[in-house]
Amino acid sequence: MAVPNTIMAVVNFVAMLLSIPIIAVGIWLATRADNACVQLLQWPIIAVGIVVLVVALAGFVGAFWRVPWLLLFYLVAMLVLVLVMAGMVIFIYAVTLDGSGHRVPNRAYLEYRLEDYSGWLRQRVEGSAEKWNRIKKCLSSTTECEELNQTYRLAQDFLNAARISPLQSGCCKPPTECGYTFVNPTYWISPTSATTEMDCFLWSNNQTVLCYSCSSCKAGLLAELRREWRRADVVLVVTLVALIIVYAMGCYAFRSVKTQELLQRYKQGYT
Repeated sequence: MAVPNTIMAVVNFVAMLLSIPIIAVGIWLATRADNACVQLLQWPIIAVGIVVLVVALAGFVGAFWRVPWLLLFYLVAMLVLVLVMAGMVIFIYAVTLDGSGHRVPNRAYLEYRLEDYSGWLRQRVEGSAEKWNRIKKCLSSTTECEELNQTYRLAQDFLNAARISPLQSGCCKPPTECGYTFVNPTYWISPTSATTEMDCFLWSNNQTVLCYSCSSCKAGLLAELRREWRRADVVLVVTLVALIIVYAMGCYAFRSVKTQELLQRYKQGYT
C-alpha cells in the first residue's frame, strides 16, 4: 500500500473515533430529565454522530482497499457534515446566548423568568397548550421534586443554603414573590394577602401539580436546557475543530494519492 493510502486510512480511523464524543453528547442529553421531556437536540446530535461514523468507515475502507469512489464519497460527505456541525454549533450558541437566573432576597437559590430566554426556545415550550401538557406530564413523572424533600427538611437549610437546579427552582416550589410559608420544599402555606401574579394562583400542594403549569417552571426548564446545551456545545466545538484538521489531512493525503497515480501513469507511458 502506498504511504498516502496508509495516511488516508489512519485519518479516517481517527475520524471514526471523533464520532464517539458526538454520539456520547447526544446520549448524555437524552439521559437528562429536561432534554428527555422536550426532545429537541439529542436525536439530531446522535444522528450526526452516527453519519460521521458511517462516512469515516466508508473512507477507511476506500483507503485500505484502494476504492477511489469511496474516498471521493468520503471527501464530499465529510465536507457536508463539517458544515452541518458548524451550523449546529452556531445555532446552539445563538439560542442559548440569552438567559440567566435572578437572585431573590434571603434565598440561596436563583429564580428564573421566561422572558429572559430566546424566542425560539420559548416557542418550543409555549407553542401550544398541548405541547406543554405533554412536557409537564413528563416532568412530573421524574424524581426532581422528590429529591428536594429527601435533601432539605428544615426551612433554614432550604431557604438559606439550598443548591437546587433551575428545574427544581421553577417547578417544585412557588415563586418567592408569592409570599408562601415553607413547610417542606414541595409543600407551602398560602399567604393571607392577595396577589396578582398568575403563578401564585397556579401553585398547588398537590404533589402531581405543584408549579408545573407555572411560567416559572417553563423558565426553569429553559434555564436547565440552556446550561446543558452550552456544555454540549463546548464538546461539539472541540470535536468540530479536530474533525476539520482530520479532514484537511485527508484532503492532502487524497491529493498525494492522485499525484502518485498520475506520476505512475506518466512513467508507464514514457517507458
